[in-house]
Amino acid sequence: MGRLKELRNYINSEIGKIDDVDERTAATVHLYGVSLAAVILAKKRGLNEELAAMAAMLHDLYAYKTASYDNHAHKGAELAGNVLKELALTNNEETEIICSAIYHHDDKNTVDSPMEELLKDADVISHTMNDPSKPIKEKEQDRYNNICKEFEFI
Repeated sequence: MGRLKELRNYINSEIGKIDDVDERTAATVHLYGVSLAAVILAKKRGLNEELAAMAAMLHDLYAYKTASYDNHAHKGAELAGNVLKELALTNNEETEIICSAIYHHDDKNTVDSPMEELLKDADVISHTMNDPSKPIKEKEQDRYNNICKEFEFI
């Protein structure tokens, strides 16, 4: 079994423990949506598609497991490191890349490394394009506009 498939099986198991069906559905839709967007962005930007997908699948797992977004990016990076170590899916360098992207993904107004930027952008794609009837959050507007320019939507 491939690394991404093994990680997704683990995450599916964790999401399956969420009692509220709406929250369980939201977790599945968001994590898989961000993962798909991350792979598309990685392919376009010449980054590692598998690591991008893995970071995306893990990026909000802490929030969904604990039902708390309080400091979720930093706590989520720690959880991701533990999961990757437990499952023995990545080497130290890959784990650092994934965990750093998760750690920084909530700071949408700061420019970080290419993989960190990719995860932020994939998250914004999910937030803004999953339901086009919702208004775009102010903190995500500039990033959304840049994504639209990158893909020549505007």
